[in-house]
Amino acid sequence: MARFLFTATYTVEGINGLMKEGGTRRAEVIQALVENTGGRMESLHFALGTHDAYVICDLPDQQTAVALAATIRAAGGLDTRVNPLLTPADMDEALRMRMAYRPPGA
Repeated sequence: MARFLFTATYTVEGINGLMKEGGTRRAEVIQALVENTGGRMESLHFALGTHDAYVICDLPDQQTAVALAATIRAAGGLDTRVNPLLTPADMDEALRMRMAYRPPGA
């Protein structure tokens, strides 16, 4: 399984829906959605600031993450983005890879 961070910003319609249903109900809906894909939701937090909600979950693959993000955005109410999360071991493995690169103007 791969781990992902979903960030969400509510639209006017979305925040009105959240006010009507409440945060606990929305968390239940999101958890069920993630679990129906074969994934597991680790956490969901509402926030004040750049984004209104943060969800960390494990999903079977990147295609599942894209399908979730697209489905949520297409339904309206939320502007959702997805970011893959890497473990320290994943980062170590990536940093051991050597690439040939020339910066602009070099």
